[in-house]
Amino acid sequence: MFDKLEDLLIRYEEIMGELQEPDVVNDQNRFRKLMKEQNDLTPIVEAYKEYKSCKQNIEDSLLMLEEESDEEMKELAKEELNDSKKRIEELEQELKILLLPKDPNDDKNVIVEIRAGAGGDEAALFAAEIYRMYIHYADSRRWKSEIISLSENGIGGFKEVVFMLTGQGAYSRMKYESGVHRVQRVPETESGGRIHTSTITVAVMPEAEEVDVVIDEKDIRIDVMRASGNGGQCVNTTDSAVRLTHYPTGIVIYSQTEKSQLQNKEKAFRLLRSKLYELELEKQQSAEAEARRSQIGTGDRSEKIRTYNFPQGRVTDHRIKLTLHKLDTIMNGDLDEIIDSLIAADQAAKLTKMNEN
Repeated sequence: MFDKLEDLLIRYEEIMGELQEPDVVNDQNRFRKLMKEQNDLTPIVEAYKEYKSCKQNIEDSLLMLEEESDEEMKELAKEELNDSKKRIEELEQELKILLLPKDPNDDKNVIVEIRAGAGGDEAALFAAEIYRMYIHYADSRRWKSEIISLSENGIGGFKEVVFMLTGQGAYSRMKYESGVHRVQRVPETESGGRIHTSTITVAVMPEAEEVDVVIDEKDIRIDVMRASGNGGQCVNTTDSAVRLTHYPTGIVIYSQTEKSQLQNKEKAFRLLRSKLYELELEKQQSAEAEARRSQIGTGDRSEKIRTYNFPQGRVTDHRIKLTLHKLDTIMNGDLDEIIDSLIAADQAAKLTKMNEN
């Protein structure tokens, strides 16, 4: 591990030198690439430098204990020694986590697909609430949000909504939201006051660049039509809606949220690329099934991951057996405590697996 850390420290210093060179500053692509590498290495290098500093403090404190005759100075040296030893243990754990293989998709933007499941109108209403929860969470992290496709049920619920979140580390945090979300509450339409259980599914896909997925034009059929549902003057009077059919997979994408056919087409292709990219990732992951099982659920949309119990005001994440009695704040987008706990559990599982190997 320490040989690797030394190599990373050397590379970091090389990057810092390169970033000062005029030809690098004038080459925007190279400059951006080096800046990203520098940002990725900075937390590792800072932790490693602190580790080396603590090691030096231990040596200095031991030397002082041997040579110093003043009892007060010896006490200070002992205190410094104990603090440095404790910090060394913490830093070793931090460095192991920082050196874990990074998910190559972590820095990507995400496309999120929420669908009403069992429960009819109640499931659709809950899908709309979960959508709003994610939008509040995105706002808190200064991510941008954009609806790609929306199908409403007429009473304020969403049968399906697909939207994009753009911002630093969006996939690294949102990937833990994929799966079945269950709600338990008394629906407004229930006269007897009985608690109903409804479900929705959430799929989180990394946004695929054109270089990630190549789509053959022969594999696509593009249909244009008039948008349906509520809209402005020109939404329902021009052929602005776009439907893409991908023959090899049978995937059908429908986009009608923009007034411009060109913009809807662009959104539809963006979603299609991400769906095809996700299919490719699933193939890779099934080939690495054992490694996949060691991770906290980050993708299987058939897995029941969380329950929102309104009568008791609690949210339970079943993967890590975490229950929080703060449903109101969570529904308002306060998701960090849950996601941080999931990330910590995922890292712990990966570290255990790494130590076994």
